[in-house]
Amino acid sequence: MKVIGFIASPRKEGNTAWIVNTILEGAKEQGAETQSWQFSDLDIKPCQGCLGCHKGDRGCVIDDDMQRLYGPLEQADALVLGLPIYMGQMSAQAKIFTDRLFAHITPRFSPYYKAGKAAKKKLTLVFNQGNPDSGMFQSYFDYTKKMFQLLEFDVGEVQVVAGMRNEAAHERQGLHAAMRDVGSSLVSDRFPE
Repeated sequence: MKVIGFIASPRKEGNTAWIVNTILEGAKEQGAETQSWQFSDLDIKPCQGCLGCHKGDRGCVIDDDMQRLYGPLEQADALVLGLPIYMGQMSAQAKIFTDRLFAHITPRFSPYYKAGKAAKKKLTLVFNQGNPDSGMFQSYFDYTKKMFQLLEFDVGEVQVVAGMRNEAAHERQGLHAAMRDVGSSLVSDRFPE
């Protein structure tokens, strides 16, 4: 099994990176092959709305680092998307990435529709936020989960790590084990619904 993590934060060694890498650690302990991508290291441009991905067999026509992600996305069995909350929603880096999935997941190019079958990829959404109220942005979390479900992902329980404004994730008691368990569940049959 192959599990890929996406760290949608501008901070290379921040809480989002630690959380995603810890989830991947749990998946690796269960025998999964893992890989992570740090968006701060990638040059991903916004979708231009040109619909070039619908003209021919090339897919997205924007020549940037998103082209490096389409292959691993197709090959992965499960994905972990680490999303820091900025101004009540996912970071700009995450939104650009999400918009650029349009070219990859339309039925014409989607690996889910090959051979006439819809084989959904598992997706774990993990948000982290400074605010200590884990339910403060619940309507946004629900919306984001529904959006990815409509994009044909098998989205499990959304993970929310709250109260990170003045605390490092790696210092929070019990969080390491909890995030490793999330990664382990991606590989096992107990993927939370």
